[in-house]
Amino acid sequence: MGSPSDRRGTAHRARPPRRRLTVGLPPTSGAAVMSTDILSTAAQYAGLGALSWVLLVLAVLAGLVLGAALVGRLLTDRSGWLADAATPASLTGVAATAVVGGRFAALGWTAAAWALLAAAALLWLVLLPLVLRHWRVPTVGASFLVCVATEGLAVLSATLGGATGARAAVVAGCAAFLLGLLLYAGVVARFDWRQLAVGAGDHWVVAGALAIAGLAGAQLLLAGDRLGLPDGVRAPLRVLDLALWAGAVAGYAVLLGCELRWPRPRYAVRRWATVFPMGMTTAASSAVAAADRLPALAVLGHVLLWPGLAAWALAVVGATRRWLRRIGSRG
Repeated sequence: MGSPSDRRGTAHRARPPRRRLTVGLPPTSGAAVMSTDILSTAAQYAGLGALSWVLLVLAVLAGLVLGAALVGRLLTDRSGWLADAATPASLTGVAATAVVGGRFAALGWTAAAWALLAAAALLWLVLLPLVLRHWRVPTVGASFLVCVATEGLAVLSATLGGATGARAAVVAGCAAFLLGLLLYAGVVARFDWRQLAVGAGDHWVVAGALAIAGLAGAQLLLAGDRLGLPDGVRAPLRVLDLALWAGAVAGYAVLLGCELRWPRPRYAVRRWATVFPMGMTTAASSAVAAADRLPALAVLGHVLLWPGLAAWALAVVGATRRWLRRIGSRG
């Protein structure tokens, strides 16, 4: 039977190793940062300064935690990191960095915003080729992140260009804006529309990608107003921007109807990819209202802020419960 010390040694060797809390952290977790920050922007548009600051601080803290987890994963599990990097969900890191940078630029923190633009562009250059090389069809909601990440760069570039007078940044933002629309067309052409009934949350990005494109168009218009955009360019850009906004709002309504028809009450990490489009539609409505001088759209943006905040709160509760269960399972 062996001595007691032998049995203790065997039991010690048989005990499974404790898992670190960051193991298995999905790349879609970046959507939590995106969602929180864009709601911060939407709250600022609505004049809720204190709430906007709270959400911004939470977004930055979450971004730092996820960034540290990403670096740790790269150092300890390179093969797993590379496998995740080849999925569209990895581009949430690009979009989250760009969205936070846009918020910084709006606050006048241009030095930090330029740094985040450089980081987001570098990530985009590294990750996008990996994602496209391993592309799968039919596409799903997460596939639209190739568009979201690209439009995120457009938003940040246009915001910075308008704030600092850097025409090159505005031109780069325009190029990213048009590329994002081309990527959207390619993804939606192969989209599996059954996702509207069975998707776990990321199916909302089909509308969220239009919303962030609408926000990018609005920022380009606002930057153009500061830098002198020719009427021959402003008029068609305005029409396109309004069309993108209308498509995003229509998609929001359809997706809300799908949620009522096919309820999915259980929390999944991809639910953050539901919160993001809701918040982005809110922010885009306010930005398009300012760029196109249509104050009625801002009223809609203020109304849509509240369901976005409610969805964010539900996602926080679901994520917290899952995190606590995971900690309990380690005991």
